[in-house]
Amino acid sequence: MPEPQTARLQLTGITKAYPGCLANDRIDLSIQAGEIHALLGENGAGKSTLMKIIYGVTQPDAGRICWEGQPVIMRDPAQARDRGIGMVFQHFSLFETLSVAENIALALGTGAGTPRQLEPKIREVSQRYGMPLEPQRLVHSLSIGERQRVEIVRCLMQDIKLLILDEPTSVLTPQEADDLFVVLRRLAAEGCSILFISHKLNEVRALCESATVLRGGRVSGDCVPAQCTDLDLARLMVGDAEGLEAEYPKARGGTPFLRVDSLSWHNADPFGVSLQDLMLEVCAGEIVGIAGVAGNGQDELLALLSGEQRLSRQQGQHIRFLDAPVAHLRPDARRRHGMTFVPAERLGHGAVPELSLADNALLTGFQQDGMVRGGLIRHSRVEAFARRIIETFAVKTPSSHTPARSLSGGNLQKFILGREILQQPKLLIAAHPTWGVDVGAAAAIHRALIELRDAGAAILVISEDLEELFQISDRIAALSHGRLSALRATRETSPTDVGRWMAGQFDQPTPTAA
Repeated sequence: MPEPQTARLQLTGITKAYPGCLANDRIDLSIQAGEIHALLGENGAGKSTLMKIIYGVTQPDAGRICWEGQPVIMRDPAQARDRGIGMVFQHFSLFETLSVAENIALALGTGAGTPRQLEPKIREVSQRYGMPLEPQRLVHSLSIGERQRVEIVRCLMQDIKLLILDEPTSVLTPQEADDLFVVLRRLAAEGCSILFISHKLNEVRALCESATVLRGGRVSGDCVPAQCTDLDLARLMVGDAEGLEAEYPKARGGTPFLRVDSLSWHNADPFGVSLQDLMLEVCAGEIVGIAGVAGNGQDELLALLSGEQRLSRQQGQHIRFLDAPVAHLRPDARRRHGMTFVPAERLGHGAVPELSLADNALLTGFQQDGMVRGGLIRHSRVEAFARRIIETFAVKTPSSHTPARSLSGGNLQKFILGREILQQPKLLIAAHPTWGVDVGAAAAIHRALIELRDAGAAILVISEDLEELFQISDRIAALSHGRLSALRATRETSPTDVGRWMAGQFDQPTPTAA
């Protein structure tokens, strides 16, 4: 009989507790060389804590880690990297003021060479794996999707034996995800083990050979994803799968609330995207979806719509809300008109990590419920608003005093979206509303958006998740190189059509800016 293969990574009885929370409860996990293994679970199930223990960021309270058959203690990420473990975090761990090459050089250490010396290899590796990067670009100028590429390429430049990917496709188009899967299968064929965390169950079934499912910090089951349906996996993750496969009726919008008319904007950033003659209309009682590959003008459009980037008063007519020019107004003035915003980046943009949930509720909700009177904050009103968000949107948190950074990605996203929805906006603009959240939280977010639509609000959703856009959008368009396709009714188009638009193949010529 052949001897059993020694697991590359073996976790036994891993336990980690925080005040008021048992994050990991006696978890066992085994990964073989060359295996693509999924780790599934709803937000707050303990996945991120377990990954941080493997990567040396966090130390377990109990349990044992064996690496290639030998007991080890992962004291810090540097030791994990020396053993050949690389990790791509869901929330990026990049220095925004440094270049791509400088960030990668910091991760690889002094022995790998200077940033300039690494530039040819960065270009070569990123091109080989279909994730092209310009090494000299500053990270703050990159889109979310491009920052994800930096994280992945940074790992691929190491001598990787185990690659941990936490929601790697959350901001990728289906085509980009397929390209990434080609890379991952090639790495696995070369003997690299891959631990894959994703809430996109169809991807897990297509890519992963085995899966471990966590629920409430414990292992709730192991399975072969290819032998399961999405609903089977969802039941293992959340127990009750009711509402997870909802189909929402399409709506026809009423009065136009938001009009973007011949909007052209030159981006002074040489690595940014300029917008060319955009035409867009979002009506009361409808959801309009904007698709596009990351880095095609989504960030620039969001900045112009939210007021983070303003135009002159003379250009104000290019963006009109309730038939009044708003392109010159600040974000707070636009909010007073009835506009609310969910930005693409949760931590640092949608919420201040160090502040409590109550204080984060105040940041954009200060005009609601008399929270500020005579220049003074009425803390009881702020607390009540934060508690209402937590209760209405089932945010898992000990209290409204909990810092935003301590919440799981899905729970923080529900809090941010709830904060904006409960302000009863006339127009909600949301970027990547379900990025990195589990199937249960995504279903709850979709239901909330549909309810807001049915209450008469206009909603604009910008996302790279085509499946999501087709599920909730009434009309859809796509951005490509700063140009916007014509809007089409979702029921009258297909993902293939939108894929062509995303590549710049519009159904009809789009006029260029003068």
